[in-house]
Amino acid sequence: MNTTDDRAVLLLPAQRSSTSLLLAEAAVRRGLEVVVLDGAALLESLAGRQVHWYGGPLAADRMAGALDLALLEPADDWLAGLPEEFTGRRIELTTLSEAWALRHPVFVKPPSDKQFPAAVYPDGSRLPRQGERIGPDTAVLVSDVVTFAVEYRLFVLDGRVVTGSRYARYGRLDTAPLDQDPNREPVRAFAERLLAAERDSLPSAVSVDVGLLQDPDTGQEQWAVVEANMPWFAHSYAADPAAVLDVVLRACGSRGAVAARDRRFLRVPV
Repeated sequence: MNTTDDRAVLLLPAQRSSTSLLLAEAAVRRGLEVVVLDGAALLESLAGRQVHWYGGPLAADRMAGALDLALLEPADDWLAGLPEEFTGRRIELTTLSEAWALRHPVFVKPPSDKQFPAAVYPDGSRLPRQGERIGPDTAVLVSDVVTFAVEYRLFVLDGRVVTGSRYARYGRLDTAPLDQDPNREPVRAFAERLLAAERDSLPSAVSVDVGLLQDPDTGQEQWAVVEANMPWFAHSYAADPAAVLDVVLRACGSRGAVAARDRRFLRVPV
């Protein structure tokens, strides 16, 4: 594989996914060179080039210095800091040691990395106590247990939804392009309201999941934020790959290309 030219590079992990394959095809059509990460020697050959990464955060952290990568991600406390009109539930950013003491059912997830599964736990004693990057001070988001009837992933660039996909109904995978979904107008209306109020609290390139909360007792419904994620590690589902690529390229590229307003969202390697 030729890695000596001056084209921008989309660097992908060796483990393929449906999203990485779609992004690779979109990148080739755009004239980027697609390179699969297969060892330290490859990193040396890419030094000094414009590299964009799509893949996991641990690998990104290891490569960031060598490739001068700037990785944008939402702040850990972003979701917990939103008004309840956007979340529809109580959410708190805390630590695993605090969550271990909980004695009622809660939904718990890591804010950005995937140290353990995001899930409803019967109580804090069921949460992990050991593992890679797991310890008493590990940050976690703890929220009320709610039911999302349907969920969508939106890819946002400069405060505007550029593409999106439905990805689940009642927690089960069910994908469709946003523009083909019956809820496309209320989803976009909610996203526009959210981004108008909270654009400055997010990176210029980000993925935001939203969904329709449903009270199983009353049937009352409310659009709400599920979470926000780094696009360079987000599944695209049925979203338009070319538009997703636009967001990924902004969210992970050369440090020198980062706009001043995005510098506070730069990931600090763990």
